[in-house]
Amino acid sequence: MRKIIIATLLIFAQYEGVSQSELLQSGPMLGYSEMLEVAIWVQTKDVADVSIVYWPLENPEDKHFTNDVVTEKDKAYTALLIADTLEPGNKYGYELLINDHVIDLPYATTFQTQPLWKWRTDPPNFSFVMGSGAYINEPKYDRPGDGYGNDYQIYKSMAAIHPDFMIWLGDNIYLREPDWNSQTGIFHRNTHTRSLPEMQEFLASTHNYAILDDHDFGPNDSDRGFWNKNQTLNAFELMWANPSYGVGNINGAITSFQWGDADFFLLDNRTHRAPNHRKTGEKTQLGEEQLQWLIDNLAASYATFKFVVLGGQLLSTSPTYESYSNYGFDKERQRIIDYIYAEEIKNVVFLTGDVHFSEISVLREDGKPTIWDITSSPLNSGVNIYAREKDNKLRITESVIMERNFTEIKLSGTIKERKLNIVYYGSNGDEIWKYEIEMEE
Repeated sequence: MRKIIIATLLIFAQYEGVSQSELLQSGPMLGYSEMLEVAIWVQTKDVADVSIVYWPLENPEDKHFTNDVVTEKDKAYTALLIADTLEPGNKYGYELLINDHVIDLPYATTFQTQPLWKWRTDPPNFSFVMGSGAYINEPKYDRPGDGYGNDYQIYKSMAAIHPDFMIWLGDNIYLREPDWNSQTGIFHRNTHTRSLPEMQEFLASTHNYAILDDHDFGPNDSDRGFWNKNQTLNAFELMWANPSYGVGNINGAITSFQWGDADFFLLDNRTHRAPNHRKTGEKTQLGEEQLQWLIDNLAASYATFKFVVLGGQLLSTSPTYESYSNYGFDKERQRIIDYIYAEEIKNVVFLTGDVHFSEISVLREDGKPTIWDITSSPLNSGVNIYAREKDNKLRITESVIMERNFTEIKLSGTIKERKLNIVYYGSNGDEIWKYEIEMEE
């Protein structure tokens, strides 16, 4: 039956005069990378059979194939392809096949597996980039006036520095009024954003992980009460290639991964979030189960640095926007801090977005672990021009950036002397500001 479907597709495409490359909507995009497995995502414009052929760069004749997937309308014509004939610490070339035809792409397509280093060497040096707020204009559905998005070249600038992976910090799309109440609208917005031409080379050469925030989840400032969250969560799962969507019995866009000697805990601050303006009941962003899962894993982690990836700021003391210090969520903020202190968990770094400016906050108390919050926002959506007026007492003053930007973080050094080098870049790839964090022993 599968061969009949493929043959029919090929005959139809030839009859219509459509090349197989014209069936490609967006991607390929690299997803998670492990030592023996890598995920690759792709989206087509119509029903098509897709797969990936890949090979070690040092041995191009040694070709392997992923599973093949026939894309479906009800899944936004997306496919998750798994490369599972891999070895640790290798780099691979790959090509996309649509209906058994190789798609010629105008840029290099390679992926990597993580090295097997523990008990053998010092941890590998690696780098990743991050950012939040990817607004791609679509005038017929946007608010009147100048477009909220701009500087799309930022994605080419990100590709140019060749990071190992990217963490999308939420607001990776901006659902509009026509979008969030229907599957058609939700799929349209995700597809429109992901199809940005300037984004394609970056997606194809950099491994990608993502969390969501309100604009991925529903209307502005949306929470657990949003009636259509099951569909937006389903679309999030279809459009990304994270290691998981939920952990154990906890549902939502929650997952975790390791890279080198670092652990990353990707949280969902929408699925279980109490409404901002609700006056009764417990005010929570994470829900008790997710909160306990986070503390369990932080306490159990042997990683040098523990990165907690969250849509909104944790440390900022400014009671504005949707930081933990606003709308009565400060009690849960303090619980998280107190847990980190009580468990004596060192080198915890929150990676956050949302606020449309960037800054670094740090909480230092004598005899207690230092906690960091590195905020990176926005990628190419609007800039918050009032950032300096917000009274965040934990801010490193010179870190405030009020322009479109992305952040690169490099981990380097021996196992006993690891450090973070943080560099903020502008849309054109120019360096804006940098900072260094040394690990606590």
